[in-house]
Amino acid sequence: MSSVPTYRFAPTPNGALHIGHAYSALMNVRFAAAAEGRLLLRIEDLDPTRCKREFETAIVDDLVWLGVAFADPPRRQSEHAEDYASALDALRARGLVYPCFCTRSMVVEANAGRDPDGAPRYGGACRNLAARGVDARLAAGERAVWRLDSAAARLAVPDELVWREWGEGDRETSQNADPSLWGDFVLRGRDSAASYHLAVVVDDALQGVTDVVRGRDLFAATAAHRLLQALLALPAPRYRHHRLALDAGGAKMTKSAGATPLRKLRAEGLSAQALKIALGFAVGKTRLKVELS
Repeated sequence: MSSVPTYRFAPTPNGALHIGHAYSALMNVRFAAAAEGRLLLRIEDLDPTRCKREFETAIVDDLVWLGVAFADPPRRQSEHAEDYASALDALRARGLVYPCFCTRSMVVEANAGRDPDGAPRYGGACRNLAARGVDARLAAGERAVWRLDSAAARLAVPDELVWREWGEGDRETSQNADPSLWGDFVLRGRDSAASYHLAVVVDDALQGVTDVVRGRDLFAATAAHRLLQALLALPAPRYRHHRLALDAGGAKMTKSAGATPLRKLRAEGLSAQALKIALGFAVGKTRLKVELS
């Protein structure tokens, strides 16, 4: 792990940045500056159908407007498929991953509960398929996702699994990681080089990230990330899961829910300073009101 405190802001270019993204970016700036560290930009563009270069360009423009600067050129996940393949191969060699041929509807129909994100948890239907049959299906071109055998993986890590958490403050707590909540989660999709879970731990290690500052909506995902870090012998960053910006109805701002893009607020005359004041990163007066929780 880098001796210089290293942070990263990692947007997905499948739409425009909104106020919640601005809060996360500014939180990274705050903690990186306080630690006399550096801040990196990662473009998490593994979804080839939704991620567009024009969105990336707009994201960078919004960050420049916000006054967020980065130490190095951005790392684009779409350019590093070999890094994720290497990690997957290492797990596959240990018998900890398997191909899954189940469709989304089959996973739903299995009714194996929900993961922390509310998505259907996988019931393990393909976990124990005969190797000969699996090889034949793959050779015939049948498409599969690759899943982690979470029970076997947890047994392969006999030590206690925890992470170091600071939230937005100065007090460290030790959080127990329970990756079983995620079931046998996907490591590589049918159309992508890696899932978010695999890519993020590989990227953090290769970029020398020492401190991860991200929203509380990813708190539970840290359990899956700690398991993968332990399996792949990767360093564990320190974590800060910050509050989320809420919309008028009290729900987390998301692109899919139509959160107002920063570029629209900019076009309406909002200044970067006014936004920083509303988010608590500057002192002054502004008409903009933002609820955080």
